[in-house]
Amino acid sequence: MSKPKVGSNVHIPTSYDSMFFGASNGVGCLPTVNSGFRTFHPVFDYDTCINCNMCWIYCPEGCIDRSSGRMEVDMDYCKGCGICAHECPKKCITMVRDGE
Repeated sequence: MSKPKVGSNVHIPTSYDSMFFGASNGVGCLPTVNSGFRTFHPVFDYDTCINCNMCWIYCPEGCIDRSSGRMEVDMDYCKGCGICAHECPKKCITMVRDGE
């Protein structure tokens, strides 16, 4: 996954029509990396994962990368919302409290 440089290429919308929606924007729409507000993070059970891409599709921050052949989360941009775990049909994603 190629990470964007922090604070670069950040374009603030000037009108409602120029706002972006959904996960199609990918990683890098935040002006700074995760600054410590996350309390949970996703952990994958790769033995159960069927690479259905549902977590990748539904991730609101676009921080799940599938280019290596398996799902990997960019923790710099993950906010710990748990949507990936909720949408996983095989329930192979577990939300674990940070520090555990």
